[in-house]
Parts: sequence; C-alpha cells; structure tokens
Amino acid sequence: MKPTITISYCPRCGWMLRSAYMVQELLTTFSEKLQGVMLCPSEKGGEFVIKTNETTIFDREAAGRFPEIKELKKLVRDYIDPQMSLGHTDR
Repeated sequence: MKPTITISYCPRCGWMLRSAYMVQELLTTFSEKLQGVMLCPSEKGGEFVIKTNETTIFDREAAGRFPEIKELKKLVRDYIDPQMSLGHTDR
C-alpha cells in the first residue's frame, strides 16, 4: 500500500498557503508513489508537522524552522523509496 503524507498546520498562523504549496510539490514529484497528501488544520497553535503514515518526518517546532522544499522532497523520498532519483534536487 502506498503511504499517505499528512501536513498538520496552524490556520491561525496563516500557514495554509505554505502547506498547499508543499502538497503541490509532493504530488508533482511523487504522484505514482503516494496514496495522497492530506492537509489538516491543527488546533495546536504554531504547529507545522509533516508525517508519512504515522512517522513524523519534519516538525517545525523541533527544527526551529520550516523545511525547504528540496529538503522535504529528500525526506519523503528517503522514507518511501530511497533509491528514487530526484534529478536536480539531489545535487
């Protein structure tokens, strides 16, 4: 079964557009390898967490920043298919 990515974000912080951009990038890159990407407005203020199934792959609070899109693609690729080439993103 293909994994599902979940992005939990704080709507009060105005992070929906950032989250939607990340969804677009992930679905473009991993369209054949993912079941889907789900956006979940969080009730916890300041939350921005990205999970694959139940595994957290990025937490803004723990990292102290948002992920760069190249970094996020590498994190997702390493979880779902470590052998997959990301082309120029790998450079």
